[in-house]
Amino acid sequence: MTLPPLPVIDALQASSARMADRHTPFIFDDWYVAAFSDEVSARLLARTLLGRGIVLFRSAEGKVVALEDRCPHRSMPLSVGALQDDHIVCAYHGMRFNSQGDCIHVPSQSNCPKSMGVRAYVTFERGPLVWIWMGAPESADLSLLPDQAWLTTEHWATSQGYMHLQASYVRLHENLLDLTHLSFLHAKSFGTPDYASAAYKTEIKPGHFVVMRDVLPTTLPPVWGESTGITGHGQAARIVRSAFLSPGCHEVSVSFYDCTLTEEERQIFRIRTAHLPTPETASSAHYFVVHGRDFAQTDTNMTQFMHQQLFVAFNEDVTGLAQQEAALARTPPNELYEFSVAADGPAVAMRRYLLTRARSKV
Repeated sequence: MTLPPLPVIDALQASSARMADRHTPFIFDDWYVAAFSDEVSARLLARTLLGRGIVLFRSAEGKVVALEDRCPHRSMPLSVGALQDDHIVCAYHGMRFNSQGDCIHVPSQSNCPKSMGVRAYVTFERGPLVWIWMGAPESADLSLLPDQAWLTTEHWATSQGYMHLQASYVRLHENLLDLTHLSFLHAKSFGTPDYASAAYKTEIKPGHFVVMRDVLPTTLPPVWGESTGITGHGQAARIVRSAFLSPGCHEVSVSFYDCTLTEEERQIFRIRTAHLPTPETASSAHYFVVHGRDFAQTDTNMTQFMHQQLFVAFNEDVTGLAQQEAALARTPPNELYEFSVAADGPAVAMRRYLLTRARSKV
């Protein structure tokens, strides 16, 4: 049995302590996806975000309202109450709250106690997504929202989906920056044997972590080969850019082309995937995904095929990360250590960045 000596274990544990993990406090001063736009209607929607209970609804004017999901009287979740004229009526004693979170009516008395209300959160709706700022409302900064113009243009066909991740959002971000796992975890979906060993470049600076990998010549898996028509063995180029954009957003951009053709002859096919993790608890997350392409935009059959194939792969990640989380949870802290390798560089830097940001608000 090969085990590292105690000094090595101590060094590994010290290194891990400088990286964010499931014990790291949440970063509230940033934007996260609270819901898809089509989820929010004139009905109360309960969701736990960054460890806090939130109730969402759409007002008569179409604005998305997000309030603390707890009546300040006796802590009944407001989400089990009724929505009447843009007011939430608590199911327990009938207290009524407006869209600013103020209590405006107490049925058992003629006036409302001063300052009785719940917290209201800033929301911003763009394209298919409803974003929420979980920090102080006055600090909400739209300049921190990742610019993803492709989500709102007719030149890109998109589909969307949701998965409930039983693991820390930190691990999902790490998974997305370390795509060497495609050759193994995704061997039966969109991974290829040559992916892990392909040369890569990185961009690492505070809040900006990118891995770029050119895999060529390569053979495309069916989800890309059938969609682009580049189905020959060793016929394709697969140019990948995986970028951490914020604690709530990671974008993967891929270009495909037939590398047997000259630059003038070839058509370039582009796809993008917005991976949008929002922490739920320390060891679970809401995993929203929007996938898009800039070709065959009106082909609904292709949209359905690509969506189904991609979510096979994404669910492989969800399963794998949950298995990691379970292993972490059952390992005694004094016995827990993890090695990092060269390919982990961007992910390690990203986790250190998240820890620094989390600690800056503690």
